[in-house]
Amino acid sequence: MFEPHNQPPETTADGVHLVFQRGELVSDLRAREPLLPHAQLKADNWVEIRRQFLGFWHGEPLWAVEIDEQIELDPMRYQRGNLYTLLGRVDEPLFALAGRAAQLLAWERDHQYCGSCGNPMQVDVGERAMRCGPCRSVIYPRIAPCIIVLVTRGEELLLARGANFPRPMYSTLAGFIEAGESAEETLVREVKEEVGVNVDRIEYFKSQSWPFPNQLMLGYFAEYAGGDIVCEPTEILDAQWFHYSDLPQIPPPSSISGQLIRHYIGSLQRG
Repeated sequence: MFEPHNQPPETTADGVHLVFQRGELVSDLRAREPLLPHAQLKADNWVEIRRQFLGFWHGEPLWAVEIDEQIELDPMRYQRGNLYTLLGRVDEPLFALAGRAAQLLAWERDHQYCGSCGNPMQVDVGERAMRCGPCRSVIYPRIAPCIIVLVTRGEELLLARGANFPRPMYSTLAGFIEAGESAEETLVREVKEEVGVNVDRIEYFKSQSWPFPNQLMLGYFAEYAGGDIVCEPTEILDAQWFHYSDLPQIPPPSSISGQLIRHYIGSLQRG
C-alpha cells in the first residue's frame, strides 16, 4: 500500500499530494480521501512554499505540499482542518501518512537556518535530513517519545480526564520520556505524578505515531500496586476506577489509547 522512499522521482508532474495550508490539511469535499492529484493542484494554480517526497502510495508518487497561506480556497470545493478531523474517518495507514506529511513540512519550515552558525539549511535528497554546508550540522526530523499506559485492577480500568482534553472524555495516562530515562521508568514516574498510584507488572503492547505535533507513543499495560488516586490538578481534572462494563466516553479505536482499552476488555471477556 505505502512504500516509503527518500529519493524523489525526476519529475513532480504526477502522483498524489497531501496538501497543507497554515498547518492544516486541505481536503476536497467531493473526495473520500484527503489526497489531491497533480492535475488538480495545477488547475487551481496554487503557489507552493515547500514539498517533501514521502514515497509511493499504491504505486503512485506521494508528496507532502505546503501552499501559500494567502491563497483563498474555494469554500464550495475545499475544507481545511487539523489532523484530528481524520481520526476514525480514514484508515490508520492513511492517517499515519498524513501525520508524517505534516511533521516533515513543519520540520523543514522550522529548520530553514542552522542553529549553530545561522546559515541557510538545505534539504538532503539522499536521506531525510537538513544539512548546513558551512559548518556541516545535520538536523533530522524531530520525534518525541512518549509512554501511554492503561493501568488495571482486575476488571477495573484507571482512566483520567486530561486538563487539555477538548471533549469530556476519559483516557489512559501518558507522558514524555525525559533524558536518561527508560520507557518503563517514565511510565512508573508519570503514573505516580499524575494520579498518585504505584504500578508493576508492566507489559508492552504496541506503538503509534501521533502527529500532535510529533510524538511516538509507546503503549503499555500495567497493574495497580498500591496507593490512592490523587490527581495532579494542572494535568488531570479527574481520574477514577471504572468497571469495564460501565465506561465513560473513551477515545476511538483509531488511537492507541482506544486500542489499549478495547484490547484489555476483549481479554477479560474471553476469560
